[in-house]
Amino acid sequence: MMSDITLYELDGCPYCAKVIDKLNELDLEYDSISVPRSHGERTEVEEVSGQTGVPVIIDEAHGIHGMPESDDIVEYLEETYAWYLLTPERIG
Repeated sequence: MMSDITLYELDGCPYCAKVIDKLNELDLEYDSISVPRSHGERTEVEEVSGQTGVPVIIDEAHGIHGMPESDDIVEYLEETYAWYLLTPERIG
């Protein structure tokens, strides 16, 4: 099943790990795309976000088409999805 959220990341990237921790904490499904180590080869990331750093997320359901910066992403995920943890069917 395709999820609405796509994360561009790099193994061993602490900023990416921060975003992954938040996605997991919020129990969100996401597709992960590993980017090349070389910034020069990160054409797909550059196309979606206008820069070559990771992490970058896409969230189709909310019209996010390439948000960079881990702090911004974590804040966005909390603001957008934290309510999800409080819905009655999720409270044991």
